[in-house]
Amino acid sequence: MARHPEIQSTLEAALFLILVAAAAAQNEHCMCATNKRAHCALDSGSCICTAAGSGQRLDCSTLTSKCLLMKAEMNTRKPRHFPKPEHGFLDNDGLYDPDCEASGIFKARQCNKTDTCWCVNSAGVRRTDKGDKNMKCTELVRTSWIFIELKHKERESAFSETEMANSLRQFIQNRYNLHQKFIPTIKYDYPFILIDLKQNNSEKSYRDVDIADVAYYFEKDIKHDPIFHAGDAFNLSVNGEPLDIEEILIYYVDEKPPKFSMKRLTAGLIAVVVVVILAIIIGITVLVISRRWRTGKYEKVDIKELEVMKRGQSAHAP
Repeated sequence: MARHPEIQSTLEAALFLILVAAAAAQNEHCMCATNKRAHCALDSGSCICTAAGSGQRLDCSTLTSKCLLMKAEMNTRKPRHFPKPEHGFLDNDGLYDPDCEASGIFKARQCNKTDTCWCVNSAGVRRTDKGDKNMKCTELVRTSWIFIELKHKERESAFSETEMANSLRQFIQNRYNLHQKFIPTIKYDYPFILIDLKQNNSEKSYRDVDIADVAYYFEKDIKHDPIFHAGDAFNLSVNGEPLDIEEILIYYVDEKPPKFSMKRLTAGLIAVVVVVILAIIIGITVLVISRRWRTGKYEKVDIKELEVMKRGQSAHAP
C-alpha cells in the first residue's frame, strides 16, 4: 500500500529532526574540559579540539599552553570601532597576540604584527627593551621561578598558616595537575599569601604541566575569567571556609637575568630621582648661604669691635 505524499514528507522531516537532535546531543559532550575557548567537533566518532586563533590540535587531558591561550583571547576580542587618537599607542606589555611554536610554546622573539619587537621568556613576559624588526633573540630563556602574591579580603580572624599551605597545595595539584614538588613554599602573613612555583628544565618531564601555564590559569580563575568550562567551578577555600582573593601580583624569575637598559625606568622613578637631586642641591645652597651669612655677620662684629678699641685708645692717649 503506497504512503500518502504528505505523510511521507512528515516522516522524513521528523527523522531529519531526530538525527539533528542526536548529533547536537553528541556535540554537547564533545568539548575540551581544560579550555572553554577551544573549537571541538566529532570526527569519525572521536572528539577533536583545536585552539581558537591558531587552529592547533589540543590535548584536553592537560592544560593548554599560555601562548595558545593568549592567542585565542586576542582573536576572540571584539575589534575597536572608534578611531584611534592622533599619536595614540597601546602598551603591548601584558596581553598581546603572540607567535607560538608548533609545540605551543612562545617563540623567543615577539613583534605583535608590528615593526617593534622584543624578546620574551618561556612565560611570554618581555625580558628585554623593545627594538626594531631586525632584533635577534637567540634563545627562549626559561622562567624557573614564579612568585605569586595574593591578598584576601578582611575577615574576623586569620586562617591557620598550616591549613592555608595544605589547602592551597592540594587545590593547585587537583585543579591544575601540578605536582606538589613544584610548590616548595607557601607563606601566610594575614591578609597576604605567598606562593612559590619552582621548576627547572631538568626537573620537568614531558607530562608535567608548566608552571607558567599554571600561573596563567590561576590568575584567570582569581580574576573571574576562568579558562575551564563553567561546570568546573572555582571554589577556593581553607578548611571549608571560602578564601576570597581581592588582589594578585605575579613576578617571573628567569634562569638568566633580563636585559633591560635605563630606558626601562618609569616616569615615576625618574621623577623621584629628580626630586632627590633637587633636594640635595637646595640643601647645599642653603648651607653655603647660611655659612656666608654667618661669616659676614662675624666680620661686621669684628670691625665694630676694632673701631670701639681704636676710639678707646684715642681717648686714653696723652
